Amino acid sequence: MGVVNEKNAVENVRPSGFGVRHVQTVMLFFGMLLAFTMRVNISMAIVVMTDVTNEKSYDWDSTTKSMILSSFFWGYVVLQIPAGMLARKVGGKLLITISVAVNSLISLFIPTAAAIGGWKLVCACRFLQGLTQAFVYPSMHHLISQWIPLEEKGLLSTIIYAGGQLGTSLQLIASGFLAATWGWPAIFYTNATLGAIWSVAYTFLGSASPEQSKFMKEDELLYIQRSLGRVGEQKRFPTPWLKIMTSLPFWAVIIAHCGQNWGFFTLMTEMPTYMSKVLNMELKSNGILSSLPYLAMFLLSFSMGAMTDLILRRSWLSVTNTRKLFNSIGLWGPAVAMIGLSYAPAGNSLIAVTMLVLAVGINAGQFTGYMLVHIDLAPNFSACLMGITNFLANIISIISPLVCGAIVQDETDTSQWRIVFFVASGVYFFTNLFFVLFATSERQDWNEPKEDTTSEKRPHWTNPRRLCCGDSSV
Repeated sequence: MGVVNEKNAVENVRPSGFGVRHVQTVMLFFGMLLAFTMRVNISMAIVVMTDVTNEKSYDWDSTTKSMILSSFFWGYVVLQIPAGMLARKVGGKLLITISVAVNSLISLFIPTAAAIGGWKLVCACRFLQGLTQAFVYPSMHHLISQWIPLEEKGLLSTIIYAGGQLGTSLQLIASGFLAATWGWPAIFYTNATLGAIWSVAYTFLGSASPEQSKFMKEDELLYIQRSLGRVGEQKRFPTPWLKIMTSLPFWAVIIAHCGQNWGFFTLMTEMPTYMSKVLNMELKSNGILSSLPYLAMFLLSFSMGAMTDLILRRSWLSVTNTRKLFNSIGLWGPAVAMIGLSYAPAGNSLIAVTMLVLAVGINAGQFTGYMLVHIDLAPNFSACLMGITNFLANIISIISPLVCGAIVQDETDTSQWRIVFFVASGVYFFTNLFFVLFATSERQDWNEPKEDTTSEKRPHWTNPRRLCCGDSSV
């Protein structure tokens, strides 16, 4: 009997059926979806808010609009590093719930803010939304490190993060119809209502870890613990800040994250304006076509996540090379597509939309690229690492719309837009090149104090592959 148990422990047999970890995955998927709808709603709303043909409009120039679009990220960067530390200390559930709930409340107030305080009060609201959304990625990364087994990490973590892309897509589609039917304030009221519903549901169904869940069965709990190397007493370690900030592989992750944010947020914040002013699309068509790239990204993320799990399961590539492969697809693919977009003939919406779909859709590779390397390098500090990279990368998210606003003085001039796309393409290329040269998924020695031996930290059945790319978060 002992031999049989040991064999089962080594294989770590997956419980059949739909488990609590899948419920958490679905809830976090919708949490990401709603967070991103409230992150991007202003991109579409500002088009109709500044349309002088509408009764309730505002006379904001392109510089003012760029300020509004970037103001979210002023607040977003402030709490990134503290958010990572808090996620380790109090767990991800509390922080992600606060983030979505507060964002919902502020979304409810934005139409009133525009009426009584103009663009300055709108910027203040967006700043506060960014401030509370700083908890989203560190919390999600920490929750993934607690909930998602190694064997399912590629697909389930991709499902969670893909919620952001579906949220972006649905928001762009819905905004046009909501604004045309009930006026642009309906965009913000709808987001607020859905966010409030999710916050209540997750309060009852969510949990910071499998060990704290009221619904967890013993076989699923043991499966998750064994996969992540968390059987037995778990220890907390002081954050090795100096070693983290002098780690070259970690800087490769930072650089990749910065490049990703420059290209992605250039497209996300400026695409509705580009389609309106260059491609001459009306609001409803603008929203639908602007959503296609993010819908493509959402769909491709599943196939890339499943392919990542397959490659690692069959040992076709090492974990490091798998991460580099998909990150290269995710950043170099869009770099090529954006060059194609820059040469799309003015008024030719078919070519332009095709290039946009490729540029954003292929970007799904980053979900199983640098995003998971945070956990690969040091699962005990994955939330902190995400906080650091998100802090630095989202400084870029502030800068990129402002640079775009400085370059594009005439929003109908295709040559000025071409410069924007070439800059983003170059950033994509060189930042991923740095990642390919210097990134690794090998567990770093600063993940655990050297005096704590592996035998003390992990059960005897943990195999070398788990040590390389698994998760042993506290």
